[in-house]
Amino acid sequence: MNTTFTKRLPKAEKLFIPFIVAGDPHPLVTVDLALSLQEEGASILELGIPYSDPLADGPVIQKASARSLKNGTTLESSMKLVSFMRKKGLKIPVIIFTYYNPVLQLGEDNFFALARENGVDGLLIPDLPYEESEQLRQRCLEEGIKLISLVAPTSSGRIEKIAKHAQGFLYCVSSLGVTGVRDTLHSEVYSFLQEVKKHSSIPVVVGFGISNSSQVEALKEHCDGIVIGSALVQRIEDLLPVLMDEDTRETALYRFKSYIRSVLSPINS
Repeated sequence: MNTTFTKRLPKAEKLFIPFIVAGDPHPLVTVDLALSLQEEGASILELGIPYSDPLADGPVIQKASARSLKNGTTLESSMKLVSFMRKKGLKIPVIIFTYYNPVLQLGEDNFFALARENGVDGLLIPDLPYEESEQLRQRCLEEGIKLISLVAPTSSGRIEKIAKHAQGFLYCVSSLGVTGVRDTLHSEVYSFLQEVKKHSSIPVVVGFGISNSSQVEALKEHCDGIVIGSALVQRIEDLLPVLMDEDTRETALYRFKSYIRSVLSPINS
């Protein structure tokens, strides 16, 4: 298992964890996007599984999921897509980001068999509370799959317990509500991150709403890594016509990578 998942990092080294939706705007384009993210220094890839009834996703990711569902994307096809990414040269760990219902419908045995077959490294289920995750967490330990835990500002009184059993990295939600681009960060996010770091022996990363270099600059001394999701998915939507045309896809990917470089400049300079 990649050591990204096993230890806190030197202060100067920061994780970049991007989120994209499997099958958006097309499975083959998803592969190109994943490889582009790796080229731009992604440490871990969060691969979102499209879902018709999301609880945590804002409008940007909901639209991407709708596009993907029109392509017939499922949890099973998304996991098989990881294998194709591996064959094309993806080496970084891949986290499957899915709601619990698709896992329940597929069946845990089938899920873990597919994870083994296709090179999946971790699992993140935003609608599975910590208190109800013990059985799945134990199964993940047995299977060598990291079950990623979420901790939010509302987790007061539970932070130490969640951190004690967290695997891989600890995902801190920067603000309440659904995912989506935000212009500013909540003023209490910094004290929240410091509290989480007191209890965590694994990387503490922050996400939800991060979309520009000023936010990355403000957060970089307070965490071990940054998750960027909606901003990347919005960029994919903006580039849809160019991405979907094979003749112009390289141009679109260049623009996508340029945007990533601009956002991450505070931690890459």
